[in-house]
Amino acid sequence: MENVPGCAEPTLRISQTHFPVETLGPGRRLGIWSQGCGLACAGCMSRHTWDPSGGASRTVSSLLGLWREALARGADGLTVSGGEPLDQPTALEALLAGAARARAEAVAPGGPAAGREIDILLYTGYEEEEVEADAVRSAAVRHADVLVSGRFRAAEPTALVWRGSANQPMRPRTERGRARYQEHLARTESGPRLQMVEGDGDVRLYGVPRRGELAALERRLRRAGIALTGASWRP
Repeated sequence: MENVPGCAEPTLRISQTHFPVETLGPGRRLGIWSQGCGLACAGCMSRHTWDPSGGASRTVSSLLGLWREALARGADGLTVSGGEPLDQPTALEALLAGAARARAEAVAPGGPAAGREIDILLYTGYEEEEVEADAVRSAAVRHADVLVSGRFRAAEPTALVWRGSANQPMRPRTERGRARYQEHLARTESGPRLQMVEGDGDVRLYGVPRRGELAALERRLRRAGIALTGASWRP
């Protein structure tokens, strides 16, 4: 869903937001997860984001308000993931265009983030060729500094940072993206890649887990006498 009847302002169906996210791009970031995914990759850890009728509709202006607050609190970037953001391309374009404008205001002299380097990172399960072949999707990604793309393939694990499987490229699309991400393009990590945050009656995990990391987490919790219910990565 991209628009609410009777409301002229673009809206985005989202699963959740969080600040600060520290496992999906460099530094402390605002994370926005869209709701709804028609790709449904096997082994996805976020099956709860697949249903397009789940989550909640938020106006783009309200999400940009969260972004401005995050910039004032020292955010190093914005990460948009899902679900599948490009299943709502028109609203996504409005969000990313607005985020780029808000960033420009914040980093200008006298702004709350004056002189700082701040990037916009977008995740999509669509292949780059699928994005570029579709005019609406292509327009939606033009304000992203960096794009991580491609279907998640559980059989192709990777130690590359911020990617779920080895087939997924992380490509800078702007000079800012190249400056901020060049050192990370081939960087690997062997430690835990998840950030755990207590929600309202639940525990939320942010990041891209290593192969086996979620199962290991469940085993540790069981040994501590804690059983998970409604884990988002289970069918």
